[in-house]
Amino acid sequence: MRKPAAAKPARKVKAKAVAKPVAKPAEPAMDIAVGRRIRDLRRVRQFSLETVAARTELSIGFLSQIERGLSSPSLRVLATLADVLGVGIAALFGASPSADGASDQVVTRGLQRPELKLWRTGVSKQLLSPASADNRLNLFLVHLEPGGSTGDELYTHDGEEAGLVLEGEMMLTVDSETWSLKQGDSFRFASRRPHRFSNPANDAKAVVLWVNCVTGAG
Repeated sequence: MRKPAAAKPARKVKAKAVAKPVAKPAEPAMDIAVGRRIRDLRRVRQFSLETVAARTELSIGFLSQIERGLSSPSLRVLATLADVLGVGIAALFGASPSADGASDQVVTRGLQRPELKLWRTGVSKQLLSPASADNRLNLFLVHLEPGGSTGDELYTHDGEEAGLVLEGEMMLTVDSETWSLKQGDSFRFASRRPHRFSNPANDAKAVVLWVNCVTGAG
């Protein structure tokens, strides 16, 4: 009796690796735009890197990295740089005034809001008021991702600020006192008082309507 032929082992077919498209992160592009804006403002004022470093107490190397988009500065660092450059932080957004060159722009459309995204710290600021380096009063919509924070270190800058929590919760520290602010709570303080803020939630973002008034920029 003829024995049935032994079944041949199944051939192993190597699956071809499908190359996944690598999406370039948008965040470094934001760093480059902010860095260029800081560099342009510094050059307009004819400040050397050494001068800015001395006035901000930041290293020349770190400032150079910021200007080249190789380092993502914190809000504290940006506020310090804005002070030395004699502008409000809104001037660092890299936004230009209206296309017709008018300096008295009144309206900012919802789809045209410049945004400053501090992606490493989970903080982003949308500029709601018309963009101009000469503006002393600016309105922002601040988004704090879960755990987003300006950092552990308190910081100061020129001006005065106020805000209203629209969504979520925000921890605000001014001097040595800390408050938990929830939807509907508001605040105001002089920006020269040491302060910091954060979103303590692990699963929900916070949205704050924020006003900054620069008093000493010229």
